[in-house]
Amino acid sequence: MDNQVRELERTEACSAGFSERLGGTLQEIRAYWNEHIHDLAIARHPAGSKEFFDELEEYRFDKLQYLPQVVDFTAYKGKELLEVGCGIGTDLVRFARNGAVVTGVDLSEVAIDLAKKNFESRGLAGDLRVMDGEKLGFSNASFDVVYAHGVLQYTKDAECMVAEIQRVLRPNGQAILMVYNRHSWLPVLSRLSGVKLEHEDAPVYRMYSIREFRSMLRHFSEIEIIPERFPVHTRLHRGRLAAAYNAAFVSAFNLIPRAAVRPFGWHLLAKAIK
Repeated sequence: MDNQVRELERTEACSAGFSERLGGTLQEIRAYWNEHIHDLAIARHPAGSKEFFDELEEYRFDKLQYLPQVVDFTAYKGKELLEVGCGIGTDLVRFARNGAVVTGVDLSEVAIDLAKKNFESRGLAGDLRVMDGEKLGFSNASFDVVYAHGVLQYTKDAECMVAEIQRVLRPNGQAILMVYNRHSWLPVLSRLSGVKLEHEDAPVYRMYSIREFRSMLRHFSEIEIIPERFPVHTRLHRGRLAAAYNAAFVSAFNLIPRAAVRPFGWHLLAKAIK
């Protein structure tokens, strides 16, 4: 009962702040992500075509080679799974292909429109809606799993989003969440090279330490944080710096034993149990 009371208090606190966000940052965030669909710069096929979705899926899982190793997309058959910040549905498609009953929400109308086309082009079923992840329009304990990969760092109130994720999870449900690591190799490389980080210009952009991320998830009963995302060849950048990065830096970095650099992965991926 105490846990339910605390959860209700946290949800009410989020709701109280929601109206204040409508006229400001929320609209700025929505406008930004309507214009900056993730990985769109890599696409060579018309947006909305099956080739477009195939291309972006191949690129994403080449860039994030660790992701299928850490998140078993085949393990959720029959589970009701929500993705917060689903974008064009690239990850959600993988869950759906493997039998999960999927729902995806995103603040961006453009992203949800593309996600619907993505699912249609593959003959998959999914409930896809425009929605603010800080105020989820679902009843308490609606989902077995909530997935939010690379979303918390771009939202106005990450604590509020985490509270909402926890609220809609069923008892013993699992949250799979990712944020950027402040103490990572990539921000250091960015400062040295002068090459800005992707989406660094977003209206909200945060990085977290492992300790800060764990504190944000403190209301979960179990928390595992896995630092990941180490250098792979870039296909997004061009020029001498990109060539040097691909030819020298990636190879040299990956010669270092992974145990030695593990805390400095760019992505902090958490698996948390309600």
